[in-house]
Amino acid sequence: MEARTRPHRRPQSPPAQGPTGLQDEETGPSGTPPLPKRKSHVPKEEVCGLCQRADVDPVLAGELCRKDGLCIHENCLYHASGLSQRGNDAEGFYGFLFPDIWQELKRVAQKRCCICRLPGASVTCRGRRCRRIFHFPCGSERGCVSQFFGEFRSFCWQHRPVQRVRAAQQEQTPCLICLEAVAGWPCYDTLVCPVCAGAWFHRRCIQGQALSSALHHFCCPLCRDVAAFQDEMFRLGIKIPDRDAAWELDGSFTDLYEQHGSCDAGQCLCPAGRQQVEENGPWRLLLCSSCGSRGTHQRCSAAEDAESWHCSDCSDTGAVSPAAAGPDSGPSGAGPSRSAPATLAEEEVARIMEGHPAPQVPR
Repeated sequence: MEARTRPHRRPQSPPAQGPTGLQDEETGPSGTPPLPKRKSHVPKEEVCGLCQRADVDPVLAGELCRKDGLCIHENCLYHASGLSQRGNDAEGFYGFLFPDIWQELKRVAQKRCCICRLPGASVTCRGRRCRRIFHFPCGSERGCVSQFFGEFRSFCWQHRPVQRVRAAQQEQTPCLICLEAVAGWPCYDTLVCPVCAGAWFHRRCIQGQALSSALHHFCCPLCRDVAAFQDEMFRLGIKIPDRDAAWELDGSFTDLYEQHGSCDAGQCLCPAGRQQVEENGPWRLLLCSSCGSRGTHQRCSAAEDAESWHCSDCSDTGAVSPAAAGPDSGPSGAGPSRSAPATLAEEEVARIMEGHPAPQVPR
């Protein structure tokens, strides 16, 4: 089978390990998978053309792609045995061209899933001499493993790769993500970190975290290992998209990258106003070295040490500095007179009011 690529490829492939660890059980994860909805029960545009289902969680099957009369789950495309990506990322669905998808739909029209017995089975087990074919969602519910790297191979419940970690729980260990109970040993539904062997989690939980954290941030929730942990999760069929984390893409923390950009001095001396900011010179904006949430022009505060200026809220003395004080703020009691200014900033203001040129402030 031709090796396929995908829009988000992993920088380096996980170790090439075949399904050497076989599990001879004939039963998949606990519980019987629900019967898939047939086309007649839901609108046609909501039913995947390959798996014939409309009730699949996007965490399991990926995005439902719709265009030009086609409706296909993302993961059904990646693991269809007769499909390869012949286009670029912007063509078709993730590089799968529409003519190729139609051809694949014709090819699998009479192939019945070995699990649900409905037509459209497009995923073939890559186990030696295994002829099982199944729908992607049916296989996931039955305990099959589909890998999201390299050739995007799939394995039935009998030939799937299993964890070789020798880890046993001393006590009942909960899933580190949902805090619900997990199985007492590594199995299809319960995975364990191969590095620390102390992080246990449900397959569904760690898959949800992988989709959220993505390749750039996905690591063991306990020991924070990245390389070995990602390799093992890839091998066991966890999909880790090659992009930045979801919380970075949706702009949730955009405001954290914004910097304060105005002068907060009681009386700003800049002719262009408080918003005027220059890289050097008297109108260079100094931010509080402690909180960074208040600022002042260098001349407005007459700061001698421009690299360690502190606003009044963060200053060690607790005194109200002219850079952060408001027009009505000041020390209790009688304030300083014009004839005897108390601060360098007030001396600057007095000179301007009397028409005297201000002394040159060192840059």
